[in-house]
Formats: sequence, C-alpha cells, structure tokens
Amino acid sequence: MTLVRTVSGVVAGGVVVLLCVVIGAAVVGQSRNFPGPGAESLGWHCVAAVVVIVAQVFADRRRGMSAVFGSAVVMITAGVLLWTQWWG
Repeated sequence: MTLVRTVSGVVAGGVVVLLCVVIGAAVVGQSRNFPGPGAESLGWHCVAAVVVIVAQVFADRRRGMSAVFGSAVVMITAGVLLWTQWWG
C-alpha cells in the first residue's frame, strides 16, 4: 500500500509542477507578446492540480481500498490531463 501511495504522490507532485510550468509559460508569453497557453489550458491544469492534491491527501489519510481509490483518482486525473492537454 505504501508503494501505491508513494507513486501517486509523485504523480500528484508532477501535476503541480506541470501547473507551474503552464503558469510560467503564460506569464512569459504575456510579457513578451508571444502566444502562450490559453485560459482553457490554465483552467484544466488548475482543476487537475486541485483534484490530485485532494485525492492524494485522502489516500494518505486512509487505509485499504479507500487509499487505493484515492491513488486511482490521482492516476486517472493525471492521465486525462496529459492525454487532453499535452498529447491531444
């Protein structure tokens, strides 16, 4: 169980890092009059970051199948974010 929560914690941290990268790209793009990520991409990343943080905290505070469910929410949310915003 610890391994599952550890992996989902790393993935949750990665989603937060992606949010920071997108925010940074938006700020740099705005300051240099260069088209950066749009409001839609920023919105998706913000929502995904909130969802994975809440799900990871839930997983860290529970045991058994509840923890697995929280970790699965983290993994699924990160996968959907990557699929729709980075690879799509």
